[in-house]
Amino acid sequence: MGSKLNLDKLDLQIIHEMMDNAEISYADLGKKLFVSGGTIHVRIKKLQEAGIVKGTKLNVDLKQMGYDVIAFIGIYLEKSSLYDSVAKELQKIPEITRLNYTTGNYSMFAEIICRDINQLRYVLHDELQKIKGIERTETFISLEESFNRNVQVMAGNQV
Repeated sequence: MGSKLNLDKLDLQIIHEMMDNAEISYADLGKKLFVSGGTIHVRIKKLQEAGIVKGTKLNVDLKQMGYDVIAFIGIYLEKSSLYDSVAKELQKIPEITRLNYTTGNYSMFAEIICRDINQLRYVLHDELQKIKGIERTETFISLEESFNRNVQVMAGNQV
């Protein structure tokens, strides 16, 4: 987007409320914020067109679905100029759920979710190691996720 979108207090309230509960109907959200459901619909459409709202996600308990291993992988690149091509290849690996270009020890940092250690081993050994440009990796297995939350978007100068 070329120009910055000016978000007003209502836009921020809508974002805040829907980050907390994306299932809420536009009519119920409108009642909560003292505007019509149609106003909510128009504002959400505007936020989607601006790229601020990128759809909704179903929050699934992955452990209940049999995904017992969460790991983080620090990736060292042969050259930082290889980031784009390596990122493109990593995107093809469905177990990698998040990838960041980072400062510090690693060039990239990835989150990976697998059913078990055998699947993690397969991804690390058979998938990652064949990608040209990766010098080496360092893997951290998560023992427990203490919390996972969205940033709290606030209207005005509230802290």
